[in-house]
Amino acid sequence: MSKPVQRYTARERSNHWIVAIAFVLAGLSGLALFHPAFFFLTNLFGGGPWTRILHPFIGVVLFLFFMAMAARFWRFNHFTAADRQWMARIGDVIRNRDRGLPEIGKYNAGQKYLFWTMVVSIPLLLLSGIVVWQPWFAPYFPIWLLRIAVVVHALAAWIMILGIIVHVYAAIWVKGSVRAMTRGTVSEAWAKHHHRAWYRQMTGK
Repeated sequence: MSKPVQRYTARERSNHWIVAIAFVLAGLSGLALFHPAFFFLTNLFGGGPWTRILHPFIGVVLFLFFMAMAARFWRFNHFTAADRQWMARIGDVIRNRDRGLPEIGKYNAGQKYLFWTMVVSIPLLLLSGIVVWQPWFAPYFPIWLLRIAVVVHALAAWIMILGIIVHVYAAIWVKGSVRAMTRGTVSEAWAKHHHRAWYRQMTGK
C-alpha cells in the first residue's frame, strides 16, 4: 500500500478553514445587506442591526487570516512555462486526458489564478469596506468616494463569490482533493496524476 503524501500541515489547514468560514459568513451577511431579496439571511446573525454590526468585523477577520495564508503560499503561486502549457491544454485537463501534459508543481494555473484574484479582491473589499463603514469611518469621506467604494465593494465581492464557487466545485470534482484539507494528506496516485513536479520534490522519486 502506498504511503500518503503530506500536502498541508495542521496549522495550514486551520488557517484555510478559518478563512473559508469567515468568507461564508461575510458573504451571507453581505448579501443580506446588498438587496432586500436576501434580507431573510439577517436571521442567521440576529437580525438587521446585528448583521450590519458584525459584517465588517467578519471582513477584518477574513482579511487578516487570508493575508497570513497568502504569506505561506506566496512562493508556490508564481506562474511558470508549465502553467502556460497546462492552460493551453485545459480541454484535455477537463476531459482527464493527461497524456503529454506538463508536470505541475504544488498548484496548477487555475489555482494560481484564484490565489491572485483573492490577493487583489480581499484587500479591495477591506479598503472599500472601511470607506463605507458606518458610523466609524464613512463620515470622514466625501459622498463621491462613498459611491465609488460601494460599487467597488460589490464588484469585488461578486468576483470572489464566483471564484470560490468554482474552487469548491473543482475540489469536489477532482476526487481526493477534499482530503488534502481535511486530513492534510493525499494519495501517491493523486499527487503523481495532478501535481507530478510537486510529488517529485516531496518524495525525490
